[in-house]
Amino acid sequence: MTVPVRDILLLSQIPGIGPTRLRALLNTFKSADHIQHASARDLTSVEGIEQKTALAIAGFFKNGGAVHKAESYITAQLSKVNKTDTNVVSLWDKEYPENLKKIYDPPPLLFIRGSMAPEDRYAIAIVGTRDPTPYGNTMAEKFAAELSHLGIPIISGLARGIDTIAHTTAVKNRNRTVAVIGSGIDVVYPPENLDLFKRIGTSGAIVSEFEMGTKPDAGNFPRRNRIISGMAIATLIVETGVNGGAMITASTALDQNREVFAIPAALSDRKKNGTNILIKESKAQLIESVDDILEALGQRIKKYLSSDEQASTRPLPELTLFEHQLLLALTDEPKHIDHIAESAKLSMSDALVHLLSLEFKGLVRQMRGKMFVKI
Repeated sequence: MTVPVRDILLLSQIPGIGPTRLRALLNTFKSADHIQHASARDLTSVEGIEQKTALAIAGFFKNGGAVHKAESYITAQLSKVNKTDTNVVSLWDKEYPENLKKIYDPPPLLFIRGSMAPEDRYAIAIVGTRDPTPYGNTMAEKFAAELSHLGIPIISGLARGIDTIAHTTAVKNRNRTVAVIGSGIDVVYPPENLDLFKRIGTSGAIVSEFEMGTKPDAGNFPRRNRIISGMAIATLIVETGVNGGAMITASTALDQNREVFAIPAALSDRKKNGTNILIKESKAQLIESVDDILEALGQRIKKYLSSDEQASTRPLPELTLFEHQLLLALTDEPKHIDHIAESAKLSMSDALVHLLSLEFKGLVRQMRGKMFVKI
């Protein structure tokens, strides 16, 4: 069954017809034309369509002005789609993400910049606070880099903080990443992520359920979060406050019967202890390494890794002798340049030059105060 995008946009303009009723109507009648010519009795046979709504549907199609206004809206939307090199995929298309079809409230339409890929069904979502600590930064980079070396796509929400780190690390490591946004796909938010937005669009995908031109209102992001978790095989919460948006993503993942993983937070940081609460309440599995994730997912992910033509891990970039020495001196805990140079038996100036090269290759990150960490 295929449903024209125009039909979905048209039905979305009927007062009282949200995504749930829209899906139910199209699953029953298959097209807007059939819905238009259905009797009120037939309409009320659809789950969620009571007599009042049936009369509203019939009244809409009899109102020439309302239909004309809806047609103008559709033309404007499709014009914006064409101008921005965006694809529109419906729930009934084979291109629609497989995992997302299985959730209880999949969006009828997805606006996509870039393209989806078969391996996205094995993606892992990485989400967290918009204001991460240095520890949160380090953990996000570490896990995103290690998952990227395995070729596992990464999904996140393009927000400031952990989301941005997850996407950026995937791009650095030439891995697929999918950004699910809470605005129209022609509205970049936050604006400082414009370059990242463009890079993801050429090597992965930007996804939105919101119509073209939609501003990033606060109410959009909880809806966005269910798509992040719904597209992923599992969700990893890196760092979050108790009331953070990542807690909503964890909740939607659990509702969707998806795995939730969490990295424990420092006991001294009460403002970022959301992951500890998830673990304590048995809502998330405690994760200390990527191996923990692979073990928890078992054959679901091993099947993908074993069929990967590039083998189960991606090779590290080619390294010089000095870069090897520096990597051996580094850990996933921040370390000052003085100690790194001493451990690698290099002068500080030589160490800085080679650390910069390692940072460019996506293996090292520089922090404040000339501190470096392996990722």
